[in-house]
Amino acid sequence: MRDGIGAAVRALRRGALVVYPTDTLLGLGARAADRAAVRRLLAVKGRSAAQPVSVCLSSTEELERYARVSPAARRFVRRHLPGPYTVLLAPSPEARHAFAPSIAGFPAVGFRVPDHPVARELARRAGPLTATSANRHGASPTRRVAAARRALGRAVACYLAARPPGSGVPSTLVDLTGGTPHTVHRRS
Repeated sequence: MRDGIGAAVRALRRGALVVYPTDTLLGLGARAADRAAVRRLLAVKGRSAAQPVSVCLSSTEELERYARVSPAARRFVRRHLPGPYTVLLAPSPEARHAFAPSIAGFPAVGFRVPDHPVARELARRAGPLTATSANRHGASPTRRVAAARRALGRAVACYLAARPPGSGVPSTLVDLTGGTPHTVHRRS
């Protein structure tokens, strides 16, 4: 798998898209700071730039860099991440500057720290990644690489095997922008 991660990192650095495993579903990744790659991801998915894209981070410590984290949010994060949650937080000034507008151009950004070693290692080596499901917009999310390959084909430069496979259940969206965490809905 190390060679696969290396190939995926190289692809991401050249602006290509990759499919990577998470603890929930397969993710479709582009470097969050690469505006052209994020635009390409939206085009491949058939998704509007008016719909925000979440970010996969390598660790919970990175949240402090890219988000405004309240004490209540910090407690939730320490208890539940890494894990099958997407947490909504206000982006930090650094995130607004670094990330593509379809990620950080909103009042809140969805952040994931998956409980999957491949996803976190990929984000550690390539930087923050998009964390959207590996499927066309409106289609069922994919859990297996073969299904992602059928859906996305050659638009993706690298498909990383889903070992161990995710749960198949989309992450739960939790709004941490207020004083009390509350579940919004499940995401894909």
